[in-house]
Amino acid sequence: MIYASVFGAVTAAGAYMMIPVPPVPITLQTFFLYLAAALLGARLGALSQVVYLLIGMIGLPVFAGGKGGMGVLLGPTGGYLLGFVAGAYVIGRLVDLKKDPGPVWFAFAMSSGTVVIYILGVMQLILIARFSINQAITVGVFPFLIGDALKIGGAVVIAVKLKSRLGADELKGMRG
Repeated sequence: MIYASVFGAVTAAGAYMMIPVPPVPITLQTFFLYLAAALLGARLGALSQVVYLLIGMIGLPVFAGGKGGMGVLLGPTGGYLLGFVAGAYVIGRLVDLKKDPGPVWFAFAMSSGTVVIYILGVMQLILIARFSINQAITVGVFPFLIGDALKIGGAVVIAVKLKSRLGADELKGMRG
């Protein structure tokens, strides 16, 4: 629980490291989500993102642009935030499938989780912002592909380094 809370907090910090691109800003939130899921596994990785969402839902300004409250989750970008929980679960689950995941597997898992986040984000843009599917993909996916690829690359490097430095027992302890 402590690790999930810590990763929830660093995800919140990642919201303040942003490039404001409307309607969905570019932030470092997903970078920390990738690390949480890869290191904590499916259950605790997803829980870390639930912690993050709960902090924001009670009104603390932890979402991109210093926003907070239920209105953000119900607004155009809320699907991405809800996707954080599902994406973290998918990443952690895929990492858990391999006894000794390497960089390629970490990258595959993180990319798969990102697709889940994009799907939920695009769906909410279609429902709430009333974008066509083409508009939603154009503004809600394409601007983020390069940045997400870079964040995945950085997260893979760190996850592999931490995996090699932490013993199996320490990683198991982090995963619950």
